Amino acid sequence: MGRILLACGASLFLYVVAFAWVLDRPLTLGALRDRIDASLRLGQSIQQPKLVILAGSNGPYSHRCETIEPRVGRPCINAGAAVGVGLDYLFVRWKPLLHPGDIVYLPMEEAQNVRPRTTAELGPDAAIMLRHDRTTLSLLPLRRQIAALFACGPRDAIMSLIEVSLDANGFRDPRAMATGGTNLWGDHVGHTALLAGFNRASLLAITPYHPTSAQIAAGYGTLLIGDFIQWAGLHGVRVIGGLSTGFADSPIGDTSLDAIRAIYHGSNTGFLELANHSRYPRTAFFDTQDHLNEDGQISHSILVAEGLNQLTDRTPALSR
Repeated sequence: MGRILLACGASLFLYVVAFAWVLDRPLTLGALRDRIDASLRLGQSIQQPKLVILAGSNGPYSHRCETIEPRVGRPCINAGAAVGVGLDYLFVRWKPLLHPGDIVYLPMEEAQNVRPRTTAELGPDAAIMLRHDRTTLSLLPLRRQIAALFACGPRDAIMSLIEVSLDANGFRDPRAMATGGTNLWGDHVGHTALLAGFNRASLLAITPYHPTSAQIAAGYGTLLIGDFIQWAGLHGVRVIGGLSTGFADSPIGDTSLDAIRAIYHGSNTGFLELANHSRYPRTAFFDTQDHLNEDGQISHSILVAEGLNQLTDRTPALSR
């Protein structure tokens, strides 16, 4: 029995050492980590009141801080990441950089509200923290730390060996040519309507899923957003909720919309609801219902800027 326990302990030790100090995913998780860190560095460099957009990939694909910033008259940072990245991880990393007078806009994807806690705790940020950011991991609850220890498996080990080898041999990520890149504000750019033409068939085939009001109200993401709103209220930060973009032919239900509105009911919050409920024709999208193409992104961002000005009682700034 002792030998079995010793073997189990040794294998567990080797597993933790491998994924915490040796194995890495420089092409996939590395790209995501670089994008998150770049937005945080930008946030750290700005001392005046700023606007931060936090969401999943709907943030950078469907919103353009380059367009919004001059219209709202304050620096804008597009800090959206991916739906799979834990909201608790994003909130913990951004809290030290948020100051009184800042505005955080949350056009969250519906999936982020209802994502189960177990799924959220095993997202890509778990592996990123275990390998590169154990300081942030130490700030999260013990359950989250334990989950990060066991977020990787044999497939991750194989992919690590492949990615490290490709990276060492100068492999160039082809995604920028196929989907565009990122600008200084953190916006996704280059996802043109022309490139979107290659995704036309898949866009027409998508049937979006809309969670019920009960799922939204009880969702783990909703809980995390509520906790963040409470923190923001204590620190002079205003939170404004919003809707993710979506297909005009697949609107969110009225009761589900009411449940999303209800999240942002505090004195330091607001809810931006455009006349079109952020719904557009499928031809305005790039590859999913959360990603407008570049033309749609710019048009939507102009409307968002106007809506934010109305909610914050600002006179719209001159565009540039």
